[in-house]
Amino acid sequence: MNRPTIADLAKEAEVSVSTVNRILSGATRVKPMTVQRVQAAAEKIGFYGLGAIEDQLRKSAPHYKLGFLLQQSSRELYQLFGRKAVEACRSRPLEVVDPLVDFVDLLTPENISQRLRALGQACDAVAIIAADHPQIGHTIRELREMGKPVVTYITDQSAPERAGYVGTDNWKLGRTAAWFISQMTHGPGRVAVFLGNHRYQCQDVADASFRSYLREHAPHLTVEDSRPTHEETTEAYRMIKQLLQTTDDLNGILMVGGGISGVLRALREVPPERRANIKLICRDIGPETRKGLSEGLITAALCHPLEATSAALVQTMIDAVEGGATMTPVQKAIPFEIVTPENV
Repeated sequence: MNRPTIADLAKEAEVSVSTVNRILSGATRVKPMTVQRVQAAAEKIGFYGLGAIEDQLRKSAPHYKLGFLLQQSSRELYQLFGRKAVEACRSRPLEVVDPLVDFVDLLTPENISQRLRALGQACDAVAIIAADHPQIGHTIRELREMGKPVVTYITDQSAPERAGYVGTDNWKLGRTAAWFISQMTHGPGRVAVFLGNHRYQCQDVADASFRSYLREHAPHLTVEDSRPTHEETTEAYRMIKQLLQTTDDLNGILMVGGGISGVLRALREVPPERRANIKLICRDIGPETRKGLSEGLITAALCHPLEATSAALVQTMIDAVEGGATMTPVQKAIPFEIVTPENV
């Protein structure tokens, strides 16, 4: 079989021979979409100059450097967030996007603000997961003035200078969690709510809507005051252990923050007949959550669809870079997934 020629490639890509020659020589710029079409055609027919075409695509494509400031490098969930963000950057067909992922283990506003500022100075735009705090908001404002947009991810910030928010609708999430517990419990009882920090908007909104639904539809259930775990597994274990020792009418647990491993550890230490009557709803899924679902300890996990959320995040960050300081902040709510023991 004869080797495909430049004329064959031009015909397959529906461009002129001169366009293919310009791409192969790299002498003049060609629109990225045209180069991409020629690249796809070259792959299809087995054209020998595929490497040169891919090199031209990289040269002609817009380049961005995007930063992602995540939390707690020791938690598998945040590592997963980071990997999905990198994949979303690498999969962009018409741009070259270089991701820079950073993790914050010391969750003080001062430290987060310092790391956010450094990441913003090194990147074209930054995405951040952090508790809402005026000091962080001040840094977001500073970066906007420098032309470095900040997009909030998973949980929002009150800073009006942020470029946008990408995550789930946490009002709907909280009411969905309440629906599960109200449908699966019978008679009066107690429901406990655990969050990481009252300053995480995503958790506080979900907590408020959870209570709203139960007030309306399940007034026989008593919802206790929210307890912050500070995203610590040992703290979550201690509080659940104490709750189980001091109450005998616990019907439900909503876990909207970190520490699910501690919750599951405490539940495993009580008799099976008791924990069978406790319905546990939690947030995003990781290895420990999957194990808890498979054991039947978790009733449902309400999760971010990470591929879709990461893709929307990267697109929002690129839009913010291109839109400049005049861009109106955008809200992108990605529908959450519901994972149960039967579909994990």
